[in-house]
Amino acid sequence: MNLSHRFSPAVRTTVAACAALLLGLAAPSAQAAPAATSPRPAAAACLSDCTPRIGIVSAFGAEADILLGRLQHPRTWTITGKRFTTGELEGHRVVVVLSGVSIVNATLTTQQLLDHFRIDRLVMSGIAGGVNPANHVGDVTVPERWAMPLETFWNDSDTLPAPCGKTGDLSCLGLNLAAPDGQPLPPFQHQFPRGTYLLNASNAPQGEYRFDYPVDAAMLATVRTLQPRLQRCGPKARQADGSVDEKLCVKEQPRLLVGGRGVSGPVFLANAAYREYLFKNLQAQTFEMETAALAHVAAANQVPYIAFRSLSDLAGAEGFNADVGALFASGLAETNEAEVTLSFLRAWQSPVTTVKHKRGGAR
Repeated sequence: MNLSHRFSPAVRTTVAACAALLLGLAAPSAQAAPAATSPRPAAAACLSDCTPRIGIVSAFGAEADILLGRLQHPRTWTITGKRFTTGELEGHRVVVVLSGVSIVNATLTTQQLLDHFRIDRLVMSGIAGGVNPANHVGDVTVPERWAMPLETFWNDSDTLPAPCGKTGDLSCLGLNLAAPDGQPLPPFQHQFPRGTYLLNASNAPQGEYRFDYPVDAAMLATVRTLQPRLQRCGPKARQADGSVDEKLCVKEQPRLLVGGRGVSGPVFLANAAYREYLFKNLQAQTFEMETAALAHVAAANQVPYIAFRSLSDLAGAEGFNADVGALFASGLAETNEAEVTLSFLRAWQSPVTTVKHKRGGAR
């Protein structure tokens, strides 16, 4: 809200003071006993299964089906109607769940996953729109960090807001402007990106504002070593006579692209101007509707995460792109996305989630 255009100076002062008082009452006291700082202590409760696992959250049902089909010793847990499936996958104990589309679904599903299972690492995977015009349909991106720039202060102009009396200061509202490089980001159509308040065991009781969330460094280092077998033609492109239907293939050989920033928001992005804003100001590579929410929940619970996203199109691009139809009609989207997830699991070394089979049998 913009107080300066609605109320007199005296009323604005009173409102700001009340807001500050309410925020002070809601925040933990500075003298409060410090919270435990160890992430996910071994004694923490898990409501359904306490075996250490990698949590795999998929936003794309067809890809989740591929992973579920590869699970060994699967067991299904139904929690508030949602299916969580535990088992073994590429030598690791895992639990696989389909989040459903949107920020709110990803948030809910991730927290349920962490509450009901002992999750050592989180992996998010699915489909996304491209932001960098140099990338192609079918490429699989692994950003180094994820942000939610559609958490904004929507001003009535492109002038930096000053609702608390000082330019750029939103503290009396319990907010702050995002400034990843030390300066507030420029607005898009009067909307200034904000940071999101994060409270966890390490930063309590004060908490902090985050604009973006880095993925786990060790997991990212493992991804940089991968050479997944990405396909140009999906499985449905193969005809009965052994030939390949080129209409069910993308033009460019898909690549694994590591680095840059991923962006999530509560919208389906079909706006070229906003895509260009994200690329110019955030060097964003991809846009979708789930991963940054998972990243926030992961940070709140101090659980490392990483995300893999297959590019389905250039967000907001004009005109029909035959590659988009081929990606989905041929099954290529889910095939390549699943291949990166499986390749990562094969390469990931963890004494916590690795399955240790007993030796036995005839000598």
